[in-house]
Amino acid sequence: MPDYSFYQVDVFTDQPFGGNPLAVFPDADGLDTDTMQRIAREMNLSETTFVFPSTAADFKVRIFTPTREMPFAGHPVVGTHWLLAQIGRVKLQAPRTTVRFELGVGVRSAALEVVNGKVERVVMDHQRPAFYETATADQSARLAKALTLAPEAISATGWPVRVVSSGIRQLFVPVRSLQEVQAINAAGLDAGALAEVFAELDPVKRSNGLLMVLTRETVDPTAHIHTRAFAPSIGIAEDPATGSATGGLGAYLVEHGVIPVTPPTTHIVSEQGVEMGRASRLTIEVDGTPGNLSMVRVSGQAVLLIEGTLHW
Repeated sequence: MPDYSFYQVDVFTDQPFGGNPLAVFPDADGLDTDTMQRIAREMNLSETTFVFPSTAADFKVRIFTPTREMPFAGHPVVGTHWLLAQIGRVKLQAPRTTVRFELGVGVRSAALEVVNGKVERVVMDHQRPAFYETATADQSARLAKALTLAPEAISATGWPVRVVSSGIRQLFVPVRSLQEVQAINAAGLDAGALAEVFAELDPVKRSNGLLMVLTRETVDPTAHIHTRAFAPSIGIAEDPATGSATGGLGAYLVEHGVIPVTPPTTHIVSEQGVEMGRASRLTIEVDGTPGNLSMVRVSGQAVLLIEGTLHW
């Protein structure tokens, strides 16, 4: 087999060893699906991306967790396009350069904010938000138990447990306090009970099994929301920064009035990964008003940590 260069970047942070790590193979021609899956398992990160030429966009990007291929995911898109610009694959033009990429969900766009010839931030378009099932009181109580929370930790917020999508259906669970969110033990979740409620709320099985808990109490006073994300069904006990779910999060927060809405665009800062020692900062832009949301964008920074070559 030929050698394949790869890079590891930390995404949704401006500090090494923060955010969500991502492996990127910028020249993946010659790799088949089975080999990419084996590589992703070997890298053992929440996601690994493989870049190919595209006839429909600037690049084609395939995204793999250690156990499966994903049609769309947030930090892989942000990190891959930041890295491609960093290694000179994108011709940058200040103040903003648009890159089109082909994913399993179709062709999407990312805007690279350029300062002094370098990418300062990647802004990723999501799909128009869509809202699905809302959990019953019984389902919410079962979720609370699976998360080792008291039932009132969820019910006392007054906000719904709901499936939302801005590309992938994911489940959003409000929790009344930062203390309760931080007390959740990712290793002690009842994955079977979580999967059972997921199956009830997403009978067409279009989610990726990811659940995001959220609270208005934050560690960083400049953030608006504190989150944690769990996806044990796809081999991710906890994710330190989840760009795909953060799009749905922004839509959820605006739709249900969890934060003040400021039309035409509501700007939100979310913090994640604190409990894992990988603090992440994600910025969300939500266009529209409750009942009429038109677009969600998620943006963040990245840093390069590792360069290497894979050969066997």
